[in-house]
This record gives sequence, C-alpha cells and structure tokens, in this order.
Amino acid sequence: MEPILELKHIHYAYHTPEGETTALCDISFSVDSGEFIAIVGPSGCGKSTLLSIICGLLEPERGLIKLNGKYLRQSTTNIGYMLQHDHLFEWRTVYNNVLLGLEIQHMLSAKTRAKAHELLELYGLKQFENAKPSELSGGMRQRAALIRTLVLDPDILLLDEPFSALDYQTRLTVGDDIGQILRQAGKTAILVTHDLSEAVSLADRILVLTPRPATIASAIPVTFHLEHDTPMQRRNAPEFKTYFNQIWKELNPYA
Repeated sequence: MEPILELKHIHYAYHTPEGETTALCDISFSVDSGEFIAIVGPSGCGKSTLLSIICGLLEPERGLIKLNGKYLRQSTTNIGYMLQHDHLFEWRTVYNNVLLGLEIQHMLSAKTRAKAHELLELYGLKQFENAKPSELSGGMRQRAALIRTLVLDPDILLLDEPFSALDYQTRLTVGDDIGQILRQAGKTAILVTHDLSEAVSLADRILVLTPRPATIASAIPVTFHLEHDTPMQRRNAPEFKTYFNQIWKELNPYA
C-alpha cells in the first residue's frame, strides 16, 4: 500500500545577511495511513522546520514531498496543524472557536456544524459549548483546539509540542486523552516533542534527529504487548524503560 506521506532527500537552510544556516540535511522517511510518528532531537535541530515543510509553509531547497502519491503542490490531501498554544479567542465561545477553521476555509454548513457538536459531545466538552476559553482548564482548552482541527477532517495531523504549555500532571492526562482520541479516529499523526516519555507513550515509530544540520540518526519501531494499548498503560509497561533508554543513548552518545 502506498504511504500517505513520503519525504525524499529533503534539504533546507535559513539565509540571513550573516550567512547560511543549514537546518535539515537529506531527510527521507515515509508514513503509512493511521500511523503515529514522533520526532525527537536536540533543541534547535529543525524539528518544527520539518513540520512547516510538510504542510507547505516552507519550501525545501532540495528534495520532494508526496501526499497520497501526488507532489505536495498538486495534492488535495488535507493537513491539520496543532501548535504549542491553543490560540482560542476569548471573545468567541468554545463552540465558535471550534468553527473557526471551517469559517476560514468556507466550509461552514449544517453538516459541519453538526459535526462540531458531535465532536464536542464525543470528547467531553458538550456542556462547555457556550463557555468562554477562560472558563476551561488547560487540558480542556487543548482538547477544544484538537476538536477545532479534527472538525476539518484532516488526513494527516501535525502536532508541534501541543502539550508543552501544560503543567506535568495535566500534560500526562491530556497526552493520554488525545493519544486515545487520535487512535480511535484512525488519524495519521506526526508529533514533534522534546519529551522522550511522551514520544514512547504515543508513537508507533520514533525518528531521532541529530544536532543541526539535522539528519535522521535512527528510526525506532515501538511495540507494546498490552491488552489496552494506551499512552498511560505504556508508561507502566516493562518495555517503556527499554525504549526510553535506547532513545536517550541515541541523543546523548557520550553521556
């Protein structure tokens, strides 16, 4: 089966009056439909830059990207992007915040409005539809931001450290919650994170990047033998420590 996403020999550099800074060097990987990929690497190595290239915000200097077998600019594959902060607008209700992407893309209809109501109920925010974002906890705000993305029915979801602004306990709960939501929805997802525990608990495969200019040091398949494979259950499984230590050694070879 053809991968939903394919990157081949991606190169990218930032250009300033002071000179050129190479961010990505010869990045190649593919993602299958329904797969959850986590990308980890040293701070500033180009993880978020890679997401910006995948969604077309940045143009690679060399290399190609295919979505469902078509070049990026020719593809109609829908990409959702969830950022570090929820960016909910205080002057809009939770429901109207969820509708924002639909409004921007001129996709508002009775059907999509009904889908928004359905998702809010499915993910436990139905009773807060008419609330303002300030009335929600940090975890609920992130869930609302996820619903705003999911209501657009993206084929691929890009997650750029979406839990980093939360406190540790909330981060664990929301990571577990959102991880289960995406698996139940069968969504293809790519997560950028600094948190190795988060990567191991959520991903089917982890790409480890080198320091800048980033290349792929290794691709680690992640398999847990659990009756209920959830992010929280993974953290308590014996395999968790093995994967964590493997990635740690990749990132810190001389530690």
